[in-house]
Amino acid sequence: MTDTPLMPKATAVWLVENTSLTFDQIADFCGLHVLEVKGIADGDVAHGIRGSDPITSGQLTREEIARGQEDPSYRLKLSRSKVFIPEIKMKRAPKYTPVSRRHDRPNAILWLLRHHPELRDAQIMRLVGTTKSTIEAIRERTHWNSANLQPQDPVALGLCSQIDLDAEVQKAAKRAEEERPEPEHAGVTLQPVADQPYLDIEEWK
Repeated sequence: MTDTPLMPKATAVWLVENTSLTFDQIADFCGLHVLEVKGIADGDVAHGIRGSDPITSGQLTREEIARGQEDPSYRLKLSRSKVFIPEIKMKRAPKYTPVSRRHDRPNAILWLLRHHPELRDAQIMRLVGTTKSTIEAIRERTHWNSANLQPQDPVALGLCSQIDLDAEVQKAAKRAEEERPEPEHAGVTLQPVADQPYLDIEEWK
């Protein structure tokens, strides 16, 4: 949780209208510049923004406000919620490819298939925003434009970032390493000399 209220400007509007706190105190609490708070008080800033009461939202107590009004040098402290709200991870939306770049996707797919065969189809789909059927058609050279395709780096084409490409390649390399079978002789060591059976020279003759 940050040390500023959820709606800084709306909170600042409420504090300006309903308390005698100084501009410095309000700016410090809301994470705003003092001139921005002064602009709110003068009506030059935050037009149409409705004040948000930090008391009813549990972000500030009346006692804290009273303490600040009594001492202009006091800095208000944000009340911590006793209820933990876990962060909601948004599902990544399908990659959107601009219309002007869509004709470059087959070339990018061909480049990925040639230079990074370890990538799975799902990874290529994430990188360039394509479909599994298109990848298969290019791999099997049944794509309608196979004869004219030229492998081109998807990063250079602007279809994905170098960071995303590196992340997918590293993920594929790690998976390949984990799936690689161990050699049959793995773990087999030479038998110590002391443990080998003694062969009498006379018997050998």
